[in-house]
Amino acid sequence: MTIQPNHLPTAELQAIDAAHHLHPFTDTKALNAKGARVIVRAEGVHLWDSDGNRILDAMSGLWCTNIGYGREELAEVAADQMRRLPYYNTFFQTTHPPVLALAERLAELAPGDLNHAFFCGSGSEANDTNLRLVRHYWASQGKPGKTVVIARKNGYHGSTVGAASLGGMKPMHAQGGLPIPGIRHIDQPYWYGEGGDESPEAFGLARARALEAAIEEIGEDKVAAFIAEPVQGAGGVIIPPDTYWPEIQRICDAHEILLIADEVISGFGRLGTWFGSQYYGIRPDLMTLAKGLSSGYLPIGAVMVSDRVAGGLIEDGGEFFHGYTYSGHPVACAVALENLRILEEEGVVERVREDVAPYLAERWRELGDHPLVGEARIVGMMGALELTPDKASRARFAAEEGTVGLRCRERCFANGLVMRHVRDSMIIAPPLVISHGGIDRLIELARKSLDDTLAGLRADGLMVAA
Repeated sequence: MTIQPNHLPTAELQAIDAAHHLHPFTDTKALNAKGARVIVRAEGVHLWDSDGNRILDAMSGLWCTNIGYGREELAEVAADQMRRLPYYNTFFQTTHPPVLALAERLAELAPGDLNHAFFCGSGSEANDTNLRLVRHYWASQGKPGKTVVIARKNGYHGSTVGAASLGGMKPMHAQGGLPIPGIRHIDQPYWYGEGGDESPEAFGLARARALEAAIEEIGEDKVAAFIAEPVQGAGGVIIPPDTYWPEIQRICDAHEILLIADEVISGFGRLGTWFGSQYYGIRPDLMTLAKGLSSGYLPIGAVMVSDRVAGGLIEDGGEFFHGYTYSGHPVACAVALENLRILEEEGVVERVREDVAPYLAERWRELGDHPLVGEARIVGMMGALELTPDKASRARFAAEEGTVGLRCRERCFANGLVMRHVRDSMIIAPPLVISHGGIDRLIELARKSLDDTLAGLRADGLMVAA
């Protein structure tokens, strides 16, 4: 189906973009020379660009449109709340019904004793909040020296100064003097890329025990928390071996270290459970939420706080000098509530667990037979394809890292598919409401894109191992 344009011609839109719009995570000079892709409409699991091309969005926008695009219920709820109370803050000892209802609902849904919500506008803001909150908590407990937060190399926790410091992305740390003091990074549980000859089980234990080694080196009296994504998303859908998370939980319990689960991606059904913490059986003290909380329809984030941590702050902490203008924005809260209602009443999470994720996994793993693919891994509705010139040795390409991945991503777009590249791996996280037919189409387009990429690599002499 071709959508008739109701906007300026694409070239004029691209010119305005180049003249006035600075994009996130972008080489602006290169983009301006090429011209941005202009997306004008979305429905279900598809996008349409300004030239009328339909694109299957296998990345849920940016890991967030869990219920798909075009849900009128969310638009109606937003409009009603805007008419009723478009904005008021939660400073000045005030509150409002939407924020109360959302906080109560999240406390019902969250695992364990995560019964308290601190709201913000994004996952980055939520992780900045975590950094402030855990340090304030330990100070309130008479342990002001517990300030160091341990995180993982290649983890992603946002792009503000604090959140980017918590994350372990080297290119981000190379700009702006990051990370800030008081943050330590340990190795990631990336078996395919770093496991060598070890079994996944042994490798998972070894990478978990790197946390214990870091605690012992720094001193337990100085370590406040460990933060990690249940599955590393932006790092390349790094799925930890089964031995990893139980050992991490044991170490945090043994050393009086708070556990922060960054659920910005894995929350709200992505793994077939409401939260990734439930999938892996961990008991976080704090949990970072955003993205799927509103299915991306409005910006909102939150930190879910355990009774233990909240109790310490309430009883002993005094004033917590932290917050945002849009903490608990009433319209964002109303939309998030409606999104949660849809997820629950339509049985989306259960359908992912029992039907859609198993089918996606079956079809996705078929791509592991492709000559360009070294591993096709998947958990829930998150998958990765490791591209390699030599499947047997898990070799990297001789070309600069990311060259092959970028070529494959461009072939995906040309074929009508959004599939993101991280280094030389291709990743997906489709909307949770995708159908079996949509999955079949995703696999068909992914295979065609892999075929196109392989042909181009062979023609250009790039199927060479480092």
